Amino acid sequence: MASLAIPTRYRPASVWALYAIGLIPGLYGFYLGIFGGLGADPVRAFEHLLGLWALRFLCLGLLITPLRDLFGVNLMAYRRALGLLAFYYVLAHFAVYLTLDRGLILSSIAGDILKRPYIMLGMAGLLLLIPLALTSNQWSIRRLGPKWNQLHKLVYPVLIAAVLHYALSLKVIDPEAAFYIAVTIILIGYRLIRPKLMERRRARRMATAQR
Repeated sequence: MASLAIPTRYRPASVWALYAIGLIPGLYGFYLGIFGGLGADPVRAFEHLLGLWALRFLCLGLLITPLRDLFGVNLMAYRRALGLLAFYYVLAHFAVYLTLDRGLILSSIAGDILKRPYIMLGMAGLLLLIPLALTSNQWSIRRLGPKWNQLHKLVYPVLIAAVLHYALSLKVIDPEAAFYIAVTIILIGYRLIRPKLMERRRARRMATAQR
């Protein structure tokens, strides 16, 4: 299968453009919050917006490999940017929760965690994302070697924690939450069947080459 990819000379600029575009929803949400555009509970609305965009960027980052494998669309140059954008949004989401929502009152935060276990899932997702963000650079790839790929498989439990955090934070599972649950199942399911799929593809290529 022929692979479609952005020409190499355009990639650095396009990656920076992705960062700039990716940060717009958060900045726009902050703008709406300042000028009263987030409704009756702007802190919760802003917190929700940041968390939802974190989940979206996680899903988009994990969509890169299936797109390349199944459709020949090579966007691997943008996977790191999508992962880091997800981390930035998770960090901002957590910072808003600690400061604007809970006011950095430790007793309030502890009580909230005990009353709402989904918050522990969100914190677990953030903790797992930290080593991934810190090693999202060429130096770490060279330094860690094969261990880098093993480490970055943590993104799958991060996605599971994130979608559960999101779904359990709602009183009911609405169509949007159901959509992200379905996307998560598909992305994780693809990861489980990918080794067999790649093995069959290699076998077909070898058979074709021997003809």
